[in-house]
Amino acid sequence: MLQIVILAAGKGTRMKSALPKVLHPLAGKSLLGHVLATAATLSPTKTVIVYGHGGEAVPAAFAQQSAAFVLQEPQLGTGHAVQQAIPALADDGTTLVLYGDVPLISTDTLRRVLTKPDTLSVLTVTLDDPTGYGRIVRDAAGRVQRIVEQKDADDATRAIREVNTGIIAAPTARLAAWLGRLSNHNAQREYYLTDVIAMAVADGLTIHTTQPDAFWEVEGINSRDQLARLERIHQGEQAKRLMAGGVTLADPARIDVRGELSCGTDVTIDVGCVFEGVVQIGEDVEIGPYCVIKNSVIESGARIAAYSHLEGAHVGPVAKIGPYARLRPGARLARDVHIGNFVEVKATTIGEGSKANHLAYLGDSEIGRNVNVGAGTITCNYDGANKSKTIIEDDAFIGSDTQLVAPVRVGRGATLGAGTTLTRDAPEGQLTVSRAKQVSIAGWKRPTKKTPA
Repeated sequence: MLQIVILAAGKGTRMKSALPKVLHPLAGKSLLGHVLATAATLSPTKTVIVYGHGGEAVPAAFAQQSAAFVLQEPQLGTGHAVQQAIPALADDGTTLVLYGDVPLISTDTLRRVLTKPDTLSVLTVTLDDPTGYGRIVRDAAGRVQRIVEQKDADDATRAIREVNTGIIAAPTARLAAWLGRLSNHNAQREYYLTDVIAMAVADGLTIHTTQPDAFWEVEGINSRDQLARLERIHQGEQAKRLMAGGVTLADPARIDVRGELSCGTDVTIDVGCVFEGVVQIGEDVEIGPYCVIKNSVIESGARIAAYSHLEGAHVGPVAKIGPYARLRPGARLARDVHIGNFVEVKATTIGEGSKANHLAYLGDSEIGRNVNVGAGTITCNYDGANKSKTIIEDDAFIGSDTQLVAPVRVGRGATLGAGTTLTRDAPEGQLTVSRAKQVSIAGWKRPTKKTPA
């Protein structure tokens, strides 16, 4: 049985923020959210989050999670933090300790930590410059004896380059016993979690150690500078994953994946694109520069031109979108639909082969196949209190600068003349026009500006 304790009580003074440190976002998800997502891949029977600074903001942010929350107040060190979680844990099985400000730890690394469930396991890392970290002290045979914090280390100990990451796993009952024996007789007057290592050795256990594949997996975030650096590392890893799957990136350093992005082969993504939420892209799709795509599906062969924004949209095969198009939630585009520059689509289905190439707003509508929507067309779907639907049937032609005042229906094969304001249904197969009579007034003069007295 695996239980996980996540320490998330830190204030994050160097963040210079009223927001608790663990709630700051990285790649569209909070730091703690990343840790919880990784923890969930290990299928723990229980997850306990120890919070402190920020009050109830942390539990409130994760109210939908199955995790338990315990308050550490005051904050008296990492050992004291884990002590607060012990009453919420069952005595049997293994407890894994993670950190809410270490967002990039991988599942594979944690599984290596958990390979020895009957002993105490420590995740360590070897650094060229170990300053600030607790040193791993081993005996002549290479067995771990204790961990010494930087402020408590002598010169010889400070020369050690293998350091503690803070992540440990131990049998829960033994961990509880060791925590009960902690003291704060050290330079910082805190209860160190690291002191349990020496206790485990004294109890005859051989300490198991393993290391991550990359140091950034165990880097904590204490400042906005560190946050920005890990953001780019994470995005770089996302770029590598995409390219390994057959995606061409114009510049791997200029893509932001803030959620889950899945792509078919032969997808091309230009610079500056942002993907949020869950985005699915089919094969042979081209995404132009500086597009923002959120919670959307783009089917194979589609082309999304520069500066287009998609949210909650479904784009059919070989459709052409943009540049400067906006697809809002509920936009459902069939095969070979064209949505051009400065066209906005919301809560609207558009049938195969239909086109709205210029300057239009299509909201709360059902548009059939092979419809042409002229420039300047808008569906007037909102009367200030209620929204109504516009229906445009197959093969209709909507002239430029047309207003369709919903609820209204345009029949199959109908044509609306340019400048029409449609307030009643347009019969199928007929031309419908509504315009004021054109008048020219002879001798009319424009007003002139009055000269001040």
